[in-house]
Amino acid sequence: MIVPVVLCGGYGTRLWPLSRRLYPKQFHNLHNDNSLLQETASRARRASDTDDLIVVTNEQQKFLVAEQLDAPNSLTILIEPVARNTAPAIGLAAISALRSYQDPILLVMPADHLITDAEAFRGVVLIAERWARRGKMVTFGIRPTVPETGYGYIERGGAADSSNDAFQVERFVEKPDPDLARSFVESGRHAWNSGIFMFGARTYLDELHKLAPEVYHGCIGAMADTVVSGNTVTAAVEEFCSCPSISIDYAVMEKTEKALVVPFNGAWSDIGSWSGLAAALGGARENGNISVGDVYIRDVENSYIHAGGRLVAALGVNDLIVVETDDAVLVANKDSDQNIKALVEQLRQEKRPEVEHHSRVFRPWGSFQTLELQQGFQVKRLVIKPGGSISLQLHRRRSEHWVVVRGEAWVTRGTERFRLVPNESTYIPKETRHKLENEGDCDLEIIEVQTGDYLGEDDIERFEDQYGRT
Repeated sequence: MIVPVVLCGGYGTRLWPLSRRLYPKQFHNLHNDNSLLQETASRARRASDTDDLIVVTNEQQKFLVAEQLDAPNSLTILIEPVARNTAPAIGLAAISALRSYQDPILLVMPADHLITDAEAFRGVVLIAERWARRGKMVTFGIRPTVPETGYGYIERGGAADSSNDAFQVERFVEKPDPDLARSFVESGRHAWNSGIFMFGARTYLDELHKLAPEVYHGCIGAMADTVVSGNTVTAAVEEFCSCPSISIDYAVMEKTEKALVVPFNGAWSDIGSWSGLAAALGGARENGNISVGDVYIRDVENSYIHAGGRLVAALGVNDLIVVETDDAVLVANKDSDQNIKALVEQLRQEKRPEVEHHSRVFRPWGSFQTLELQQGFQVKRLVIKPGGSISLQLHRRRSEHWVVVRGEAWVTRGTERFRLVPNESTYIPKETRHKLENEGDCDLEIIEVQTGDYLGEDDIERFEDQYGRT
């Protein structure tokens, strides 16, 4: 049986300011009405002829995964307690698969890639499956179309057999300089390293044990003491922390004698930059421009302009990337978009909140959006989805005023429990236990006014929580 494994822990910093740590690119609709994660899950299920799916993610993103992939009976959400790169993440998935299936073949895919030809991808999966069942470890190599310096490359050797559909791996090559990248494209022997793999779960663990024993033993220990809640499985923190942070390429694929590369000639992009997204979207307008949202341009050439919510107008500029969100605007030369990661790191060191989250922050019960923040007070818009409930909690340093603008709220305040409908309000003094519930069939919307000498999200003490966050 083929078991799809989707790796969904990345942050997509090169697509800032759209991609943020708490809502990264894989959860955004960048290509059509579905998010990249939803597209990846659908593609993986079609290619493997099963509804079953393992998604490896982190604690912060597990509720987003559950909401976007609403299929609890066939979905396993596997939580990495800390980030340790792809080799340990796949190790956890391999152990999980072996507990549920007999001799499973893993199809491992990043959550944030774009592959538009699902049938072509399925054909390559069938080729890779044949080799995986022979004990080989298959990586998918993408035919390079341009001398891209942002990707790693795979140099292929001779054909694995007379079918000429898989090749020995001569070597893996790190991101090259422009001259070397051009030579790779011209050689015909090199492919982009897609980060997509296929192999038996037992084969992977055996090679991990032999080639990266610290990773192997850390994964075994972490999965021996898991916490299970519904379809969510959380690996043990201490044991998983013993794993070194290492990619599958470094830990296994560059060392194993079982590696093969299967060429994939279909359209593929890891959407690793704004230029990469522009190329993947295609359909440039006159003068090489691509625009998304409410954009007005005049005398503009070869530019990508993304308007998130407001009108963006550009005049007399060339070769630019302009991305607008409601709390940040990026303006960059196209040649500099690979350096956005360094810019984001500088912002992170300065503790800018725009790196962590958007003005709208998602929670398992819904979302909140900061409308106004000043010294001593903050105004938020809360949206609690049907069946959602904010935990029973209190704040030490702030009070809250709630006004219902849509839906019906059930409020716990101290020992009281009462109902509020639109145009009704209540006051929650600081150090008072309180809870907000939506028992209705539509979204509940609240305007919340906080007052106090400290308004940070960490001023919270939880007593009961239906999402296990106490």
